[in-house]
Amino acid sequence: MNNKILFTLVEEIALQTSVKAAIASYKWLGKGDSNAADQAAVFAMRDFLAKQDVIRGKIVIGEGERDEAPMLYIGEVLGSGSHDFDIAVDPLEGTALCADNKKNSITAIAIGQSGSILHAPDVYMEKIAGGQMLAGKIDLDKTIEENITAVARTLEKDVADVTITILDRPRHKEMIDRARAFGASVSLIQDGDVSAVISVALGNSDLYIGIGGAPEGVLAAAALKTIDGYMQTRLICDTDEKKQRASKMGVVDFAKKYTISDMIKGDVVFAITGVSDGDLCDGVFEIDENFTTSSLVLNSFEKSIKNIELTFNL
Repeated sequence: MNNKILFTLVEEIALQTSVKAAIASYKWLGKGDSNAADQAAVFAMRDFLAKQDVIRGKIVIGEGERDEAPMLYIGEVLGSGSHDFDIAVDPLEGTALCADNKKNSITAIAIGQSGSILHAPDVYMEKIAGGQMLAGKIDLDKTIEENITAVARTLEKDVADVTITILDRPRHKEMIDRARAFGASVSLIQDGDVSAVISVALGNSDLYIGIGGAPEGVLAAAALKTIDGYMQTRLICDTDEKKQRASKMGVVDFAKKYTISDMIKGDVVFAITGVSDGDLCDGVFEIDENFTTSSLVLNSFEKSIKNIELTFNL
């Protein structure tokens, strides 16, 4: 099977996996139970991936390590096909958003050539991201003021017109205060930094910066591989236990700054489907037992960006 046909099939697998997880989670939308919503997505994803007979996928970004997660754990192999692939999943990004029926709850999956996706431990990660024109201009080692200045100069904007997206967490308070004091606008998000990074790279904000989960950082990099964004990350392995976990996954340099090509070394297909309405996808819509879904599918092999709407009768 040639690569074009194979990646077309992988694209369909990624799409259907995210769609099935979204419909499963939708049943818990607004019900106040984030764990049940997440578990529904996990079951749906795993069930569909296990049935695949074209690819054999190894979970490299999942629900946790084997002793922490019964399904979609790191290292789990799903499918019976002869073509080996890496799989990274966030079965339900924004579990609390789904539970409270707030915007930007999505299901996410990336499928890449075997050995192409960074095996990142479930630790925190520093992240900075934007459009490709910011490559070499922004950097994790620059101050927030220096990065804002670089964005303004590159985009030919006044500092007052620069908008930064930051996860609303206590650890970011000083950064938020300094960015605003410098004159930039700050857009705070409650959850969902995969969506946020993609949205920034598509031009809906000027810069994403802050500390979030490493698995979400790798998933975001998979998306930016196709949409030609720029991202720089660094793992935070600040304890011996975290360093040991990272070492087991092949991490050698704990101070390394990763680019997209470091995190995603080959072609990859990335898919998200909206559970609730959001910036990138509409949420699941149900009428008379018919479900309509909205998905964004990115295929770096074909250099394609697709917005796909599907309707099912379940």
